[in-house]
Amino acid sequence: MRETERIAEQLRRAYDGDAWYGPSVRSALEGVDAGLATSRPVPGRHTICEIVLHMTAWTREVTRRLRLGFVQDPEEGDWPVRAAAGDAEWSAILSALDAANAELAEAIAALDDAQLDGMIGDVRDRALGSGVSYYAMLHGLVQHHAYHAGQISLLRRPAEPRG
Repeated sequence: MRETERIAEQLRRAYDGDAWYGPSVRSALEGVDAGLATSRPVPGRHTICEIVLHMTAWTREVTRRLRLGFVQDPEEGDWPVRAAAGDAEWSAILSALDAANAELAEAIAALDDAQLDGMIGDVRDRALGSGVSYYAMLHGLVQHHAYHAGQISLLRRPAEPRG
């Protein structure tokens, strides 16, 4: 198995598979409706909807970096702003996240293993995610998914019945 295939498998597991660490992103989002997605159970913290928009923006940005080879902020911004989302808009937001992950999987499949050692950006900037290898960037996105799946799981807890 090629290393790019292994990375794609880890991305799939973190996004909608049997993740070792706990719920995948899509598992964490299962049953979340627009009301829960836009509620703010912890004042001053991001909503589930805001987290999903952020994840979509960064997944698209990583795909763009794989295809074009240079670093910039996500086109939509680091934390895209949505005032509110009804059921139809929430469904579209989830579809956009699904599409972004599918596009990234295609971009990873097109990579040659030798490209993983190449650098994305000359200078290390944590906030921008530059100055790392393509390998580190892709694993970083898998970790980003795991981190936010955990946040989503915690944010939905107040709405879950206790038992």
